[in-house]
Amino acid sequence: MAARSAFRMLRRLLKSSARGCSSGAPVSQPRPAEPSRPAREGLSTRVQFLQEHAAPFSAFLTDSFGRQHNYLRISLTEKCNLRCRYCMPEEGVSLTPKADLLTTEEILTLARLFVKEGVDKIRLTGGEPLIRPDVVDIVAQLHRLEGLRTIGVTTNGINLARLLPQLQQAGLNAVNISLDTLVPAKFEFIVRRKGFHKVMEGVHKAIELGYKPVKVNCVVMRGLNEDELLDFVALTEALPLDVRFIEYMPFDGNKWNFRKMVSYKEMLDTIRQRWPGLEKLPEEDSSTAKAFKIPGFQGQISFITSMSEHFCGTCNRLRITADGNLKVCLFGNAEVSLRDHLRAGASEEELLRIIGAAVGRKKRQHAGMFNIAQMKNRPMILIGG
Repeated sequence: MAARSAFRMLRRLLKSSARGCSSGAPVSQPRPAEPSRPAREGLSTRVQFLQEHAAPFSAFLTDSFGRQHNYLRISLTEKCNLRCRYCMPEEGVSLTPKADLLTTEEILTLARLFVKEGVDKIRLTGGEPLIRPDVVDIVAQLHRLEGLRTIGVTTNGINLARLLPQLQQAGLNAVNISLDTLVPAKFEFIVRRKGFHKVMEGVHKAIELGYKPVKVNCVVMRGLNEDELLDFVALTEALPLDVRFIEYMPFDGNKWNFRKMVSYKEMLDTIRQRWPGLEKLPEEDSSTAKAFKIPGFQGQISFITSMSEHFCGTCNRLRITADGNLKVCLFGNAEVSLRDHLRAGASEEELLRIIGAAVGRKKRQHAGMFNIAQMKNRPMILIGG
């Protein structure tokens, strides 16, 4: 009943909207093809390989397995206004002193460097990125970078309805909203805070402003919300949502347990029992999601199968934490501080060598869920997703 009430509330919000959903989200111009870069002294044999094959992508962002990293996720803050159980330990986390966090100028300096080398998509994460006071200005500055095609944000949605019009005007053209339940009381249990209706208002605002699809991220945990799979899928019948079911992943402090993880195949079987006509959609090589659609539905569903069927072989993602560390793998604990090198006066060339060396050390795949669960890594909130 509570899930249906949430659905009806969102439908009422949409029907009462004066503007409707006709205005499109801003679309930037396609990124022009980038010519091959000349060899740089001291690089590994990766450069020679790329030269011989005339690869039109930066050697610094290409690893030893040929994966080209054109997608950068930047954490704007370690702080969050929620306390999600799978993201933050119950006792909280020790926050990095402000002086050790990246400044706005440092964020933009690194973003410019990565875009110059071939990154064409940047996603802003956290913590909760929308609690950063200058987030709109950061988006506007990123929007000016030539070659950057997509600027996205992953948000818990609490501040989204209020800020999204400004963010859209600044150049934000992709929105992911975290929502793990359609039951208000369960929402408070999962995130240890109130705010369910604000998140639903944020979903509505994104649809109203023409973002299509609006991506809704749902971490599925056995005994907590796997009983809502069908309710989430039902939302896509009349709404242009991409509901993304995410396998529960181990991070420091989230008390991960294999028995709590609901695999992609189990979720798919449950959904197909209700909608046997579910169709598989084509996907890009670097996509992390397996996408499906029910014929006649406006939206679609996807599965992020990091644990049961990893997609390491086509990974194109790099991450910069709020304190300026480069992580080449979400599940790896190897990091290199770009902040320290920036503040030591490193030149652009020196930074590129440091970045290239880190990318070159990226492993073929992560260690597997059971090994990951035993590894020391940051809590999700200190990584940035």
